[in-house]
Amino acid sequence: MTVAFENLAEKVVLVEVDEQVAAVWQTILSDDHEWLAERILSFDMTIENLRAELAHKATSVKRVAFQTILKNRTFHGGIMAPGSSLIRYGENGKGIKSRWYPATIARRVRAIASIRDRIEFLQGDGIEAIRSNARFAKTAMFIDPPYTAGGKKAGTRLYKHFELDHEQLFAEASKVKGDVLLTYDNAPEVAELAVRHEFDIRTVAMKNTHHAEMAELLIGRNLQWLK
Repeated sequence: MTVAFENLAEKVVLVEVDEQVAAVWQTILSDDHEWLAERILSFDMTIENLRAELAHKATSVKRVAFQTILKNRTFHGGIMAPGSSLIRYGENGKGIKSRWYPATIARRVRAIASIRDRIEFLQGDGIEAIRSNARFAKTAMFIDPPYTAGGKKAGTRLYKHFELDHEQLFAEASKVKGDVLLTYDNAPEVAELAVRHEFDIRTVAMKNTHHAEMAELLIGRNLQWLK
């Protein structure tokens, strides 16, 4: 989003396979963005209203988008994968209202919609998108795969679509003519893949949803600029 807002590229292309997340982007980048912003602002966040809305079978993309945002803000850690559940206590005991900031969320929806001419969204396979654009030297790619390399379980809890051939991903990323940057968990199997495909590796500090300090890997070419 920073690239789009700062006009650092002619176009920003987002690729996402998950149908719920896809619905959010499709709605924000369409004429229904104002409906979504107003629905967020007018929703009375109570456990009864939340359960009623999520129990409703959405038949429109914009309704799926609204329900997805509700889940993201009221489920533990924003996790929407099967088996996830509503926040019980949350920050300062506020429960489901802990991460519900309707004015801020609506403002972000409207802000992104205001620059939608710079953004293209594709629902589909990320690896196929990498393969299709690998030959373009002026195309920069940021790749954020599910963290399931080496049998890691974190990604299986976080995402519905967590199955990924990491060997294939690295193989396709190594063919990209332009700049490429991948984020991964700090695992020996990932480092081995990066070295084998001649990528640089940098370790950066980060915090997980429980605010525990962890290390994450940034993988790419010519990362000397990253201290």
